[in-house]
Amino acid sequence: MKKVIVGMSGGVDSAVTAYLLKAMGYEVIGVTLRTWLTADGRESRCCEIDDAQEVARQLEMPYYAVNCLSDFRREIVTPFVDGYLQGVTPNPCVVCNRRIKWEGLLHAAQVMGADYVATGHYASVVRLPNGRYTVQKARSARKDQTYMLWQLTQEQLSRTLMPLGQLTKDEVRSIAERVGLAVAQKPDSQEICFVTDGSYADFIEASAEEYVPQPGCFVDEEGHILGTHKGIIHYTVGQRKGLGIALGVPAYVKEINAAANEVVLSSEEALYRTELDCRDLRFLSIPDPAPGERVRAKIKIRYHDGGTVGTVERTGDDTAHVVFEMPVRAPAPGQSAVFYDEADRVIGGGVIAVSS
Repeated sequence: MKKVIVGMSGGVDSAVTAYLLKAMGYEVIGVTLRTWLTADGRESRCCEIDDAQEVARQLEMPYYAVNCLSDFRREIVTPFVDGYLQGVTPNPCVVCNRRIKWEGLLHAAQVMGADYVATGHYASVVRLPNGRYTVQKARSARKDQTYMLWQLTQEQLSRTLMPLGQLTKDEVRSIAERVGLAVAQKPDSQEICFVTDGSYADFIEASAEEYVPQPGCFVDEEGHILGTHKGIIHYTVGQRKGLGIALGVPAYVKEINAAANEVVLSSEEALYRTELDCRDLRFLSIPDPAPGERVRAKIKIRYHDGGTVGTVERTGDDTAHVVFEMPVRAPAPGQSAVFYDEADRVIGGGVIAVSS
């Protein structure tokens, strides 16, 4: 009998993951990584211990909560705040998966002598003929979470089980209802787990340990002043709503210039790009390409993006240049560009640096 640590968030997906693995004959242990508490002591939606503990009781399996509060603040929250202060749009869930969730769960597996870790992500772990591990898109395109998993290492993937990859959300809830799990109809979390009240900007203002950017200038693409913005942390590339300026024509955020404290506005047509540069590369399904080597892929630049075909050319130790066959709308620095093959498996990914 193989032993597996299941990351329990307190939601229905991780609950059904634990149930399915137990039904397959695994010895299952539930672990919640406690990552965030609000000022009034509430848990984040990723670590609701009471609900996770109740599911473990129902499934008659051991359960533990592990304190990761300081690691989470250092590795996830502080870089998130710093990113917005620098005018980029970070994707904290991508980093959290590798640096907090998988590292924490694998540490628990080492301590408890477990063979695997498992999560309720909608994706499948596959081992390819070349011996490498990657993640494949879920059967349910609407719920697919591979975009958030591209930073996982080969070691992490080799010890990971994801039993929900071939299920839809409705099927998962149906299983939970059938076996009587208390969280069967619990709503999904839609936002970043540690921003529990208010907007991202409110959270950043409350969390920043240094100077928070003050109001500055809206400018057009030629640098002409159009009006006053309320601080760069309130804006992201591609944004139209909530700009607080009326120009008589639709205006969109094209660029955020933190050094000049400027927000560049443009028409929607000016948001489209055919090229971008990436940093912090990681390749999953293939070994690292040599500098100058090109890889053809379908590239997603945001979570709900359908993907656009292009080429990825390695340009340095951890950098690449991406050229799209069709223009893509508003690639935002700080977000991920994830590369897929024709079988919907993740080739690799990188963090968007600049676009043109």
